[in-house]
Amino acid sequence: MQAQTKEKALLSPTVLPNEAKGMKAFLKKCRSQKALLLMTMPFVIWVFIFKYFPVWGWTMAFQDFKPARPFSEQEWVGFKHFTFLFTDARFLGVLRNTLAQSIINLVLGFVTAIGLALLINELTNLKFKRVVQTISYLPHFLSWVVAAALVSSVLSIDGVINEILIGLHIIDEEILWLGIGEYFWGILGAAEVWKNVGWNTIIYLAAISMIDQEQYEAAKIDGASRLQRIRYITLPGMKQVIVILLIMNIGYIIEAGFEPQYLLGNGQNVEFSENIDVFVINYGISMFNFSLATAAGVFKTVISLIFLIAANSFSKKMGQGGLY
Repeated sequence: MQAQTKEKALLSPTVLPNEAKGMKAFLKKCRSQKALLLMTMPFVIWVFIFKYFPVWGWTMAFQDFKPARPFSEQEWVGFKHFTFLFTDARFLGVLRNTLAQSIINLVLGFVTAIGLALLINELTNLKFKRVVQTISYLPHFLSWVVAAALVSSVLSIDGVINEILIGLHIIDEEILWLGIGEYFWGILGAAEVWKNVGWNTIIYLAAISMIDQEQYEAAKIDGASRLQRIRYITLPGMKQVIVILLIMNIGYIIEAGFEPQYLLGNGQNVEFSENIDVFVINYGISMFNFSLATAAGVFKTVISLIFLIAANSFSKKMGQGGLY
């Protein structure tokens, strides 16, 4: 009660009468919250050093960068590398793969995580609930090196998937799943779901736990079924979290990942597995074409920023709130 009184006092217009009067009110508020500001300083410094300071390296995208030369002797080439990217058939295929993989992961990730969170929330046996949560979380802690090895083994010629499908007479002979490019996007989406669905449910379960339980009790008294309680209480209670996560994930729509594509990809499925991050490694850094790799990275970042701003603006226009 005392803490709430102090918090109200800090936010009260009687304590901060000039809150809306610019810099003076801002500094006064900073002084009143100096402990919080000091706690955030390490993270602000970390973000500046590792996220903003490296932006200086974007200059390489406009140069024919040679590591042995000082900055003043680098050859500036304007948009040469960007022009090459957008006229290169291979990069356009890479862009297609990136968008397709991201959209599949986004849709499957959201649907499965929300669905599993709703199912876990409906479990009434606490021991069984904890067992389900623990089992679903475990794959997240595997590195993609181990996870990719497991996926490759399961999908190999003599893997368990072929044995099950042949046993059910769905296929007549073994299939080398990772050797057929058209299957790669689906395999990647399923692997991402298996590895991350449990972990992704945590934030939804946290959102569900914040819903007032009296709403459920009132709905039960009114005779609402489980499905009706989920539809009219649980999902609306999760809406704000879903919107925020959707906006953030749309901001990463062009960052489909690197490790699973790199580890599960091979010469037979490269037409469908190579995304921008793998392209940067294979066609930029491995061939010492640092400027081309940087241009691809700059393109990815700018597009991600545009998607993030557009999604946030659209959400606010629809009355669903936003990140800022």
